[in-house]
Amino acid sequence: MRTTIRGALAALALLPALALGAPAASAAPSPTASASGTPAPATKAGTSFLTAVNLSPGQDANVAASTGDYLYWAFGASEGQTPTVNLTVNLAPATDRHGPQTWTVEVFDGLRRRQACTAGTQNATGDQSATSLTLNCTLREVRTWAEPWSGDPLPGTYYVRLSVTDAPQPDLGLAASAQLHVSSKGNADNAQPEGGELKAPLVPPVGGGASTAKAAAPVAQKEHWYTGWFSGWNSRWYWTIGGGFLAALAGVLGYHLTRHPRGRRPGHYGAVPPQGSHQHGSYADRP
Repeated sequence: MRTTIRGALAALALLPALALGAPAASAAPSPTASASGTPAPATKAGTSFLTAVNLSPGQDANVAASTGDYLYWAFGASEGQTPTVNLTVNLAPATDRHGPQTWTVEVFDGLRRRQACTAGTQNATGDQSATSLTLNCTLREVRTWAEPWSGDPLPGTYYVRLSVTDAPQPDLGLAASAQLHVSSKGNADNAQPEGGELKAPLVPPVGGGASTAKAAAPVAQKEHWYTGWFSGWNSRWYWTIGGGFLAALAGVLGYHLTRHPRGRRPGHYGAVPPQGSHQHGSYADRP
């Protein structure tokens, strides 16, 4: 009995030591961060532009997916950079596939405009015996500004979409995986002067890409002598009432002009000849 009591007291004495040791164990470095400070690869991908996974600068992606899914990632790019997207797709085992598959990588800017690739393989087709495919896309140099109709790459968020464009119907849903790596050449010092300045990045990025975009300072609006006429919630009522009054006045004037174009009509214009006057007319005097 005494031995049991002594064992219980010894166990209670060890509880403070265990409580102090718990924080030390939790303070160990997280397995999601490497020793060199590089962010761990992302293990998820979005299914649309709104759910795209943001990648930090230098962060890769290693995602398990299904054949036929749309995979979306987002990264930031600043002026002077030339981004390059590299993808490796590991296909399902050859014994489970029924034919060749074609995968495609596309890059869109913050306005969801498809950007052209100056180099790389955007579409890759692997036969039934292939085990992996390699895709890459090199964009044009990000400019400091551009005309709205040009579609040139501008600083801001860029979206990467990986999809299957051609595959046998039975192969849809098979397990696959993709590795994404985004690299960039150049920086703001290499940007060519364009003679203009971009007010704000295209759809300022959130999450990982926020550090690559520049925030734009608010610009004060200019005021003119007629600014108050077209502003305010009640200005539309003033213009509506004034427009209705002018329309009614124009209608009255138009009716008056069309009803009496030459003033009053002469008396003989609408006079009715007396009865019997046709007997003494020119017809009776004719030979």
